[in-house]
Amino acid sequence: MRSSNNRCMLTAIAVISALLSASPELFAQSSDSGPIQVPGETTETQTEAAHPDLQSSPEDAGDAYMVHQRYQAAIEAYQKASPDSASVQNKMGIAYQMMFSPGDATRCYKASLKLNPKNVHALNNLGTIYDSQHQFAEAERMYRKALKLTPNSAVLRKNLGTNLLAQHKYEQGWEFYKAALAEDPHIFDNHINPHVENPGTVRERGAMNYYMARGCVRAGENDRAIDYLRKSLNDGFANPRKIVADNEFAVLRGSPAFQNLLAAQGNP
Repeated sequence: MRSSNNRCMLTAIAVISALLSASPELFAQSSDSGPIQVPGETTETQTEAAHPDLQSSPEDAGDAYMVHQRYQAAIEAYQKASPDSASVQNKMGIAYQMMFSPGDATRCYKASLKLNPKNVHALNNLGTIYDSQHQFAEAERMYRKALKLTPNSAVLRKNLGTNLLAQHKYEQGWEFYKAALAEDPHIFDNHINPHVENPGTVRERGAMNYYMARGCVRAGENDRAIDYLRKSLNDGFANPRKIVADNEFAVLRGSPAFQNLLAAQGNP
């Protein structure tokens, strides 16, 4: 993946998944979110979703625009909603973040937290901003605060795990990955692009790819795990002996793709 895309990767993990799969960690906050287009809707409902100005409130209109990835229109709609709503401020932050405007997104998330310091959605989202800017300590603080409020969140555990990996706290990060997978075995599959923030050196990237491979095995994503192992090998972190000795990868040993991967590197 190109470096420009890597810079916003953690954002994609949490934010895009929230918009497309209605993750409760981020977007599905309002009790009346308005009609949202889904497969099988009637033409009349689809028309309403395509023209959210027909909705009953600015927040509803903003939600509909978000579903259609019309982020600037969503922002304009949210600006007409209640400025004292922590939910609206958080949603507006998501829209700015999707438009790669981290400064405006940060401003909105902080405004949301000023209105409601226990808004776990804003805490998580602000954490993804800090991560994308390599302010890992601040991001970790946001995730840990959110986890105190929602300790069983697989999304938060996964984000914190990735954050710890970025800080070279590999074993700690892996423990949070395992906790996320225990809560949601499909956490990697649910989050469309389970990549990790591209660290500063090739070897650091290799280490993170190695632990992503472990997480994919736990999630049953064996093909994806092999891809991550290949990256880790190419980055010089892993070697065939290390991989064979790691019991986390025992399930892969019968796979021809796994065997070919090791053979190409000189299977011990």
